[in-house]
Amino acid sequence: MIDPRGPRFTAAVTLVVLAVALLVPTPAAVVVVAGQAVFFAIGAGLGVQHTPTAVVFRTLVRPRLAPPAALEDARPPRFAQGVGLLFTVAALIAFATGAVLVAQVAIGFAVVAALLNAVFGLCLGCELYLLGLRLRTA
Repeated sequence: MIDPRGPRFTAAVTLVVLAVALLVPTPAAVVVVAGQAVFFAIGAGLGVQHTPTAVVFRTLVRPRLAPPAALEDARPPRFAQGVGLLFTVAALIAFATGAVLVAQVAIGFAVVAALLNAVFGLCLGCELYLLGLRLRTA
């Protein structure tokens, strides 16, 4: 169980990182996207509570906030990290093959997802996870 504000904080950081990747020249964008891909891999592989942004949230941000009203299951955000990893890996492959526009579109999709989560609390990857659960039980 995790504080639901942690993934929103992570989404805000992801939003900034990937927006920078869209604004900088291609060689720098590759480095930025690769770094974000590593963060996503940590979140998908080890759990969202082990990402560098989760550590920052836990040590610097959460102590300054009131306790959360409720905790949430970590599985949907962990799945969302995997979805983010897929988009960043697709962008890296596109960069490597010279398809810069395809890479930028993949990054753009991740930016929109991070924006929705950071600003509105709507986690698209989490919703996909829950939809998958519903389909599996049906």
